[in-house]
Amino acid sequence: MSSSTAPAAGAAAAMLLVGTSTAVSATISDYPVLSGQALRYALAAAVLLAVVRHRRLPRAGLTPRDVLLLLALAATGLAGFNVFLVEATRHANPAMIGTVVGAIPIVLALVGPLTERRRPAARTVAAAVVVTLGAAVAAGMGGGSLRGVLLSLGALAGEVAFSLLALPLLSKLGPLRVAAYPAALAVPMLLAASIVLDGTNSLRLPTITEAAAFGYLGILVTATAFFLWYDALRRLGAARAGLFAGLVPVGSLVTTVALGLGGAGPADVAGALLVAVGVMIGLRQPGPAGATPRDGRPARRSQAEGEQRASMSSGVRSAGTGAR
Repeated sequence: MSSSTAPAAGAAAAMLLVGTSTAVSATISDYPVLSGQALRYALAAAVLLAVVRHRRLPRAGLTPRDVLLLLALAATGLAGFNVFLVEATRHANPAMIGTVVGAIPIVLALVGPLTERRRPAARTVAAAVVVTLGAAVAAGMGGGSLRGVLLSLGALAGEVAFSLLALPLLSKLGPLRVAAYPAALAVPMLLAASIVLDGTNSLRLPTITEAAAFGYLGILVTATAFFLWYDALRRLGAARAGLFAGLVPVGSLVTTVALGLGGAGPADVAGALLVAVGVMIGLRQPGPAGATPRDGRPARRSQAEGEQRASMSSGVRSAGTGAR
């Protein structure tokens, strides 16, 4: 088994779980969106913090820089992402929003290595293009106003931030804490945004059906998926882990078909196949360890090992906000 098999499986599971949220969210369509997200993150944070306490992880002292990164991650990758996404739906259709936000593999393939002071790998960038194309085919291009496009780009920036702002924290705090702390910090941010945008009527108790849906979203789509994603991000690096973001529409499609809410058309199947091909291209191991790169020095580590080592380095610097 290759060193990237386990984290790759975790990243795939995380994004497929996120994809299932589309069908489940249909059952809470009447609940105020932002306050609903606050409930979801509150439940996820409670679960993750309980696991942290149960495992008796050693204390990790937070520096002012750590606190700022966690606040920025919560504000952009979680709260900001949801605010932009909700506002975008008022000016563009879901297909167009999905296409814009679905460009996350390309952004991470290009920006991720730059934050680690490396050049983007041609293979990974090419794979990201294939994955993004597949996601766009599955989602459909859609349409919307210029404001809708700009708001969708804001959501895309939040998606990128969700991964890049976490990288400097993972080696110190680990994936459990990095998943838990921003989720807890995002709760008051989302509640405040909900009151400002939707009024105090947005704060109400969910029905039994809505509570069950929030339970699924909080425990599986948020707590579990966030942990799996950050664990994979730490071990694969942003560029290669980002390829799996293309599986979100695939997870949505599978859930929709499984629940009998719709069927799979030719575009859905073609898009899913393109995503699968792109992921396989991106994860394919480079040449033998003894191969000589352009600079003439023998390569002692595989690309996967190099990206894993770089992503765990304490010197990683974030380039700003930019994934879910």
